[in-house]
Amino acid sequence: MSTQDAEAPGRATTEGTVYTVTGGDWDEVVEAAARADDERIIVNMGPQHPSTHGVLRLILEIDGETVTEARCGIGYLHTGIEKNMEFRNWTQGSTFVTRMDYLTPLFNETAYCLAVEKLLGITEDVPERATVIRVLMMELNRISSHLVCLATGGMEIGSTTLMIYGFRDREIILDIFELVTGLRMNHAYVRPGGLAQDLPPGALDQIREGVKTLRSRMHEYDKLATNNPVFKARLVDVGYLDLAGCMALGATGPILRSTGLPHDLRKSEPYCGYEQYEFEVPTTDTCDSYGRFLIRLAEMEQSLRIVEQCLDQLRGSGAGRVMVADKKIAWPAQLSLGPDGMGNSLDHIRTIMGESMEALIHHFKLVTEGFHVPAGQAYTAVESPKGELGVHVVSDGGTRPYRVHFRDPSFTNLQSMAAMCEGGQVADVIVAVAGIDPVMGGVDR
Repeated sequence: MSTQDAEAPGRATTEGTVYTVTGGDWDEVVEAAARADDERIIVNMGPQHPSTHGVLRLILEIDGETVTEARCGIGYLHTGIEKNMEFRNWTQGSTFVTRMDYLTPLFNETAYCLAVEKLLGITEDVPERATVIRVLMMELNRISSHLVCLATGGMEIGSTTLMIYGFRDREIILDIFELVTGLRMNHAYVRPGGLAQDLPPGALDQIREGVKTLRSRMHEYDKLATNNPVFKARLVDVGYLDLAGCMALGATGPILRSTGLPHDLRKSEPYCGYEQYEFEVPTTDTCDSYGRFLIRLAEMEQSLRIVEQCLDQLRGSGAGRVMVADKKIAWPAQLSLGPDGMGNSLDHIRTIMGESMEALIHHFKLVTEGFHVPAGQAYTAVESPKGELGVHVVSDGGTRPYRVHFRDPSFTNLQSMAAMCEGGQVADVIVAVAGIDPVMGGVDR
């Protein structure tokens, strides 16, 4: 078609007039182009953007500075963890799930192991010491996750001090994780039937010192941000989502509690003995990003309360088992490392070898093949720092899962992004996403 016949609007370039046609009847294209608002444009925020908390793509239609439509593009970090678990034994599953939401590894592990233990029928057989240590580690993990949320959220609106404070205090918790599990992240410490090993000597004292330091610094966040007029101006009434919206979209965690509803699985459906601990469920009624900030700040205080109660229980009970007694299920725990920090020590190997040939064969088969889990399915859920983390586990009676599927709160809560952002400013999108606190490792599992 010649330029003389064309009725479509064109634009002049150094090469002459250029016409853009994307398909359809020519008259319809011309009419649509004539109706188009030149001020309304599409902006891709991400997938590689410092304010998207990972490889998240936000497709924003903006009219000036106002967001008229917002959509999420996910899948850029897809790992296939759920599918990979079908080709590994039940204990090896912990090594996979800990890598999903990499800021909350101990919640991923505990939720998965609780479901496997339900299928095995050994929930009541897990040693109490192991259960208390699970709670201790999860609550420390809750604090570290919230610290990252506050730190990155602060950095995104220009508060570098808040970012430095958050990552400074998170180091205290990561040092404790490294002491207890050997790793700062991706621990695979919680296993079906119990734990990989007991707390090392001196751990209780170091954890108590860490709690003391953290508690002494909590007021700094309050002093720096809570009543700061610049901070409040960026967060108040931004990312608004009321109770009806949360119910419709399945949002949980601080997003739901910012509407005034004190829903927390640790209270409503206790697990790991949470009914024995004294703590409050913080709420606000602001329905905005500022309320979610206040909730996370208060939740860290409550988690410190729970950690102190765990420490008192552990000190009073003394050493004990951290794995179920059933040798057909109990993965070898309390492994003693060699002098170079690698492999098992010779004394440990000598103990295993010296028991009996049958014990050695059973040990070998348990590690290489794994244990059988009765056919059936189970669902368990825990209250992660971001909301309800559920896991649906299906067994066909073999040594590997038939299917494992997670309800990750980051994935579910991310649905609320459009409702929070449309009608607001482009700059407020960053604040709203920071308030949701999504981690793409959990979204793209």
